[in-house]
Amino acid sequence: MDFRKQAELWLEKATDDKDIIDELKSIMDDEELLKEHFYCNLSFGTAGLRGVIGAGTNRMNIYTVRKATQGLADYINKNFDKKSVAIAHDSRIKARLFSEEAARVLAANGIKVYITNELQPTPVLSYLVREFGCSAGIMITASHNPAKYNGYKCYGSDGCQLTDEGAQKVYNEIEKLDIFSDIKICDYDKAIADGTIEIVSDELYDRYTSRVLERQVNPGVCEGSDLKVVYTPLNGAGNKLVRRVLKTIGINNITVVKEQEMPDGNFPTCSYPNPEFKEALSLGLELCKAEQAELLLATDPDSDRVGVAVKYGDDYQILTGNEIGVLLLEYILSSRKRNGTLPKNPVAVKTIVSTSLTDKVAKEYGCELRNVLTGFKYIGEQIGLLEKDGEEDRFVFGYEESYGYLAGTYVRDKDAVVASMLVCELAAYYKSQGKSLADVIDGIYKKYGYCINTNISKEFEGISGLQTMQNLMSGLREEAPSQIAGYDVIKISDYLKSEEINVATGEKAVINLPKSNVLVFDLAEGNKVIIRPSGTEPKVKFYITADASSKDEAQNITDRLLNDIENVILKKYI
Repeated sequence: MDFRKQAELWLEKATDDKDIIDELKSIMDDEELLKEHFYCNLSFGTAGLRGVIGAGTNRMNIYTVRKATQGLADYINKNFDKKSVAIAHDSRIKARLFSEEAARVLAANGIKVYITNELQPTPVLSYLVREFGCSAGIMITASHNPAKYNGYKCYGSDGCQLTDEGAQKVYNEIEKLDIFSDIKICDYDKAIADGTIEIVSDELYDRYTSRVLERQVNPGVCEGSDLKVVYTPLNGAGNKLVRRVLKTIGINNITVVKEQEMPDGNFPTCSYPNPEFKEALSLGLELCKAEQAELLLATDPDSDRVGVAVKYGDDYQILTGNEIGVLLLEYILSSRKRNGTLPKNPVAVKTIVSTSLTDKVAKEYGCELRNVLTGFKYIGEQIGLLEKDGEEDRFVFGYEESYGYLAGTYVRDKDAVVASMLVCELAAYYKSQGKSLADVIDGIYKKYGYCINTNISKEFEGISGLQTMQNLMSGLREEAPSQIAGYDVIKISDYLKSEEINVATGEKAVINLPKSNVLVFDLAEGNKVIIRPSGTEPKVKFYITADASSKDEAQNITDRLLNDIENVILKKYI
């Protein structure tokens, strides 16, 4: 491919965004940079688009957004009678511009658009899709990626992110298009005037928050608790709705991290606005110490995930996503059983990479636990299956270890607004018993056993990085390890091949889940290693489960497994 020729075509055609022209002019003499910008089209998958903002086919810009939206429009026009799409965005650089460009394309294709007037959390987008009965939804966000990224999450009519099948159909339409000549587009202001594009009214946000508030487990428990909370929206979309909900339930002592309060897509205080990482929580933790707060909440830029830290002696303990999930499930099940509000045959859902402690908690309360692939759309899909049977009220909770949680069926994606409310509620509840959340999680470990879940990621950027990740996964399939850190591999589950192999007997079983590039190595003594490439970032993720009778022993096993991944697996298979 002649990358310079591609760049010259863009210099001629991509004149609606001066930033693109300026960037192209600055890299015209750098063949490697041109290659990075043009060697492929930004891929459209179940997470939609995600990439670095910039010029070219392998970057997020108004032209790649327009092309993706034209493909979505063609898909909708072929498959729906009543055609409409909801659009929202977070604080990302050019997020508002991209949302308006998508609206212009949809309106030009005769599709009604409901667009938010300001940044909103991702779960609000899911809610709007369902509330308006839309054919699809678009959320402009790159979630927790660094500031140079933006993205385009695409939702189906059920309010879930598109399934593999739906994404493939949209992708097929996108691939038919020329990025410049095949795109229909109209004037934004004219489409507003004629009603094809409609600004979402504030009443819809009130209705959304009402649905969140319905998910209180012990209404009134926060009132009078004087729970001291520090909150940071990490310069994202959660600020207004999270604070509104917390104030409504009686959390009046909230201090916000000022440097991270207002929307800012540059994320000046943390290079990686991910509540999984301590760096992103550092300002919040400092403020907690100054205020002697009992709880820190941190929502990511699109406010679908929440990180939590709790007071622990004179310091603060950052809870893992698994610990928050187990705490919430235990609280919801125990409280609703005691209150008489637990449905008959309750259902909880978690992803396969989330902690096995969940199984033990669910069993304690007679709750059916369903395990699904990584990706919250699979949790939403399970709610949809219950809904079809008229049993959606059986769903009590769903979560994934990467800090995503949902109680209720009003949306079909993880929701940091409802999760923030429930974390405050359970903290206030246990505070009334003289316990901190650190005490409660310690009690859970003592009751159910010590299960430490750790994950690490290895980045592999660019063209060579993609090949490296492919080599790693294919090498593990062709020559699977017989041991990891001295623990025998007793079962291998390959979700791409949909098969599970008993290593000792060679017996195979079918995995009845959608195909996914995931390998699970079950080890002796209840330990486990899961390996999968990220679907949205250039990295491979390793999930480690260490099961033991004591915390120290579980940590020792974790350290051994981590060491083996670093010094054996990565060196052998890459």
